[in-house]
Amino acid sequence: MNQKEKIEYIVGKGGGSYTFDDLCLILEILRGEGGCPWDREQTHESIRGSLIEETYEVIEAIDTNDPKLMREELGDVLLQVVFHSQIAAEAGEFDISGVANDICEKLVHRHPHVFGSVKADTSDEVLKNWEVIKSHEKHRDTVTSKLRAIPLALPALMRAQKVGKKADFFDFDSADAVLEKLKEEAAEVSEAAASEDPAAVEEELGDLLLTVTSLARKLGVDSERALSRATDKFIDRFERVEQEAEAMGKHPSELSMTELDAIWDRIKHEKM
Repeated sequence: MNQKEKIEYIVGKGGGSYTFDDLCLILEILRGEGGCPWDREQTHESIRGSLIEETYEVIEAIDTNDPKLMREELGDVLLQVVFHSQIAAEAGEFDISGVANDICEKLVHRHPHVFGSVKADTSDEVLKNWEVIKSHEKHRDTVTSKLRAIPLALPALMRAQKVGKKADFFDFDSADAVLEKLKEEAAEVSEAAASEDPAAVEEELGDLLLTVTSLARKLGVDSERALSRATDKFIDRFERVEQEAEAMGKHPSELSMTELDAIWDRIKHEKM
């Protein structure tokens, strides 16, 4: 089909009956001659941030248990996958069929307990097999190579926790041992702060945060989620502080730290 025929086909289908193939065709149209000027200008690099943003919006839909929003946000992520594939197809690199083929091959290869003769009766056995197969595929024979393979673009807390998990044989004996290490790291942060050396402060704070992720892992807590929830809790409590300040006819910044602390402590001990 030429561009005009493609547009007529898409318009003729109407809403409610579009398929994945139609999505791919729409991207072809938007990127094609006479398509959308903005879409035609985009590159992998220019829409990189959109992929990250849309992924986080899916996570938010999951966390809020909103199926309708999740469906919409998954569609936005799917759009990004097709968009990148279309850009690559135009450059003669790969297309969406190749993307689908590769993931199918990967799933079959990494599930030999389903598609082959390997025995794996528990989730732990499945994950162990998965990591062994993945290491062979990527030629990652050393622990260091596996650590370096963890994406640099991951949120720092998540990346740190993944690194710690893969090197768990080089680890603290218990959560109590990590807590002792935290005291040591906190003291080093204090020393660095006293030195007024920004580079030293950054380094020691980094060590402290890394140790926090070790504690989270020992306690079976996702550090990224824990920090996110703590941030939400702070915002909720701050909203209460702001409301109480407004009731006093003031902006929160006009209250003394003593007044703010008193309001905060009271809110903290109330049930939210």
